Amino acid sequence: MQIRNFTEMIEAARRQTVKRVVVVNGVDENTIEGLNEAVKIGFVSPILTGDRAVILKTLENLGIDAAKYRIVHAADVRDAAEKAIELVVNGDADLVMKGLISTDKFMKVLLKKENGMLPSNSTLFHISVMHNVNYHKLLIFTDAAVIPYPDLKQKIMMTGHLIQTAQRLGIKEPKVAVIAPTEQIIISIQSCMDGATIAKMNEHGQIEGGLVDGPMALDVALDRESAEIKGFTSPVAGDADCLLFPNIDAANVFYKANSKLAKADMSGIIAGAKVPVVVSSRGDSEKTKLNSLALATLLS
Repeated sequence: MQIRNFTEMIEAARRQTVKRVVVVNGVDENTIEGLNEAVKIGFVSPILTGDRAVILKTLENLGIDAAKYRIVHAADVRDAAEKAIELVVNGDADLVMKGLISTDKFMKVLLKKENGMLPSNSTLFHISVMHNVNYHKLLIFTDAAVIPYPDLKQKIMMTGHLIQTAQRLGIKEPKVAVIAPTEQIIISIQSCMDGATIAKMNEHGQIEGGLVDGPMALDVALDRESAEIKGFTSPVAGDADCLLFPNIDAANVFYKANSKLAKADMSGIIAGAKVPVVVSSRGDSEKTKLNSLALATLLS
């Protein structure tokens, strides 16, 4: 069944086998509050790395029963990250969530070759899933947070991951729009050339599992009337499930404009690692963190 909103996603996560999520330096109220809702619903089993005394005090302040949480003591932030990754590598955790640690410090540990978290020929990138009430279904898009300016090879890989993510959300043949400023193939605009290349690869069966079209302007991808006015005919136009943005500038602005101005429900994970990674910002709401954990659960 196709998942069309986050209520359905959370319910689908609840029906899955409970996933063990390890939180890197999970010592702060902001992180634990977002996590605890998922614990109460029952689709994750929590593990917190960090200073045991600080964690116990935080749980006490929030009125949370510490018996429901496994605590792995760590001497400092770096040690907390190392121990969290070790749990995943040893098969003792299914998901990772970033707690009170800077993203750069966390990524350094995540990317260490000896940790084995990044499979060969894989690249880390960010996938977002959004529900905006002004669109008729969920939108999956990339990359708003990790790869600044993906090259064609990375975009091809990301297209495949978008299709796989959509399929895990119950979309049998996802429709992917490769976003550019225009539907015209303009040689001087790289996003137009990349969009045309990726669409042709899909047409020739080199990218399978979905319908891919591009280059395509955002209005045409999301609004059938705009496509009709422009005379652009495509099964993807006005009905896209997935958006592949040309760079982090476009994707990040799209993410924040929807979350802050349109109050859209959001979620996001880092994909490409051994397990899904939830990297929420301190500015993200408790709901966004819950949504992200539900998404990670379904993708694990």
